[in-house]
Amino acid sequence: MNATQTGLLAGLILGAAAALGGFSGFLIALLVGAVGLVIGRIVDGDLEIGDILGRGRDR
Repeated sequence: MNATQTGLLAGLILGAAAALGGFSGFLIALLVGAVGLVIGRIVDGDLEIGDILGRGRDR
């Protein structure tokens, strides 16, 4: 399991734990899972922080 998968899994678990139920709980789990996925991709080196902020590497 690489850092991207670990980040996604950790985010989904934390989101599910924070959610109390209902549709809002689903949205919280989805949002926290997406944040975990992005952090995992940054740790793996597949995604640069400059890509997220809109700054290219050439500048």
